Amino acid sequence: MIEKIDHLGFAVRSLEEARKFYEDVLGLVCEKEETVESQKVRTAFYSAGDIHIELLEPTSEDSPIAKFLNKNGEGFHHIAYRTDDIIGQLETAKQNGCRLIHEEPIEGADGKQVAFLHPKSTLGVLNEFCE
Repeated sequence: MIEKIDHLGFAVRSLEEARKFYEDVLGLVCEKEETVESQKVRTAFYSAGDIHIELLEPTSEDSPIAKFLNKNGEGFHHIAYRTDDIIGQLETAKQNGCRLIHEEPIEGADGKQVAFLHPKSTLGVLNEFCE
């Protein structure tokens, strides 16, 4: 059911500042920037081989990313797995004791359906399924 790692998410205070590192130092090219209203975040996507890097900047102080930044600072936020059956993945995770942040998929970046598993039930790492 898991096809591959879709992307790695990194929380940043400023996309503009973060782009200096990803573009000037690493030489990556920003493929897309968008605002995801449902998550109160602006995103920028880069490709590194078959894996995308997603930079996440909060658009309001009550966004999940703003809360993460206030608690942890900038850095690694989540790993996202591509699946062809997000509902099935959620059911399997729940049956195996994972705490779901989303019982049903929500719309994420790039029009994908996404759902997150709580890090307290996934060895401390925020996991995302995307379809």
